[in-house]
Amino acid sequence: MASGVNILEMHDICKHFPAVRALNNVNLEIKSGEVHALVGENGAGKSTLIKILMGVYTRTSGTIILEGKEVNIKSPIQAKAMGLGAVYQDVSLAQHLTVAENLFMGQLPKTKYGTIDYHKINSETKKILESIDVHIDPKTLIKHLSAAQQEMVSIGKMVQQNAKVVVFDEPTALLTTDETDQLFKVIKKMKNDNVGIIYISHRIEEIFNICDRATILKDGEYVDTVDIKDTDEEHLIAMMVGRNVEDMYGIEHAAPGDVALKVENLSSIGKFKDINFEVRKGQIFGMFGLVGSGRTEIVRSVFGADPFDTGKISIYGKEVHLHTPKHAIQHGMALLPEERKTQGLAMKLSVCDNTNMASMEKISKFNFIDYKKAKQIAEKYKKLLNTKTPSIDQLASKLSGGNQQKLVISKWLAAESDIFVFDEPTVGVDVGAKSEIYKVFEHLTAQGKSIIVISSYLPEVMGLADNMLIMYEGSQMGVLDRCEFNEEKILKLASGIC
Repeated sequence: MASGVNILEMHDICKHFPAVRALNNVNLEIKSGEVHALVGENGAGKSTLIKILMGVYTRTSGTIILEGKEVNIKSPIQAKAMGLGAVYQDVSLAQHLTVAENLFMGQLPKTKYGTIDYHKINSETKKILESIDVHIDPKTLIKHLSAAQQEMVSIGKMVQQNAKVVVFDEPTALLTTDETDQLFKVIKKMKNDNVGIIYISHRIEEIFNICDRATILKDGEYVDTVDIKDTDEEHLIAMMVGRNVEDMYGIEHAAPGDVALKVENLSSIGKFKDINFEVRKGQIFGMFGLVGSGRTEIVRSVFGADPFDTGKISIYGKEVHLHTPKHAIQHGMALLPEERKTQGLAMKLSVCDNTNMASMEKISKFNFIDYKKAKQIAEKYKKLLNTKTPSIDQLASKLSGGNQQKLVISKWLAAESDIFVFDEPTVGVDVGAKSEIYKVFEHLTAQGKSIIVISSYLPEVMGLADNMLIMYEGSQMGVLDRCEFNEEKILKLASGIC
């Protein structure tokens, strides 16, 4: 299909679940050879719309037109056969199979002897990957690839299937800056090949970097479709959240108090060495570095989750020996991990259960849980953090990413923590929820709590932190005060350029 012609049209799409109207008359038009952003807060209906397109859900009403013909997509297999593909944040590949086997899964060619023609699939896979400038041995098992490499293999599958429309759902969430640049090169090549691309991301700067147009959804309804060149970040965010966002990081910074946490000469062989910093009461302390720089390893050691070889940790001026997370919790520390779904929450338990999980002794007596008190605590923090959930009996797995993050925060507030470590606090979180989480930071520091923020997104660290530790390959490159923040300087330090 020629470039610039509508390859996909979705008109007046409605989807009703029992007692819930997820989509109401939503429209989406994708041209061949364009990158089209689909944006909106969590709960806006983006995922539901994409699941309808990919045959996971059946629409209640509405029309889908693909290459000028009305279609009825009843299953993912049918969607694939029609030339529709998707690359998700959580890459779905068979980990125990090779790259080539994944690309040709379900259509493995046979030799004249009836065996799989591995020579053919390996050579074809090599050609496909090289066509998108990806150089991975086709014989490599998927489980041995990085997240970025697995994502490139998923894109290779779309190329192999001659996909006409490809959905990218939060594709850069786990990628480094260099890997993101590589992904964008691949997307631009697909665009030049007249593939229609739907791009979903909470990172607004990416929308303006890679996309041609954007369709905005809010509360399950269509808001508008705009040309990226004719709008700006502030206007786009305002359409998404229904209000002006003048300054995403516009929080009040509290006056720093006494030193709450001090780390001296902390080293762990093969991970990091000679780390020194201190965090004061009421302060937001940033940690920045490229993926693999050792940021997460440092805070895990400070929290007692991983051992360290040498060094000293002090809390409120007293040296402590935190051999386990339990010891850290007893000293008022809280870790909100990057992998909140697997490490921060019990996804199959309720909001109430998760809220009280780190402070069971406060709601228990003689080994019996006071459920009335547990519910009171859960309701208190649900209201305080404005956690959007039908009730505190809702399962954590049913919450949006932003509300799951708020639930992790609730757990540690209920435990009366004083020192909070946030590792990638806004990954997979929409702009509205990000703003609310930042307001939680403001609330915590106003109470004299201390916060450590680790983020791969430099503007976030620069916007929030009072000072910042920069890491490079396990080495501390410097600690800067807020008045010294300079993007070019920080990136040079994070790249090992002194």
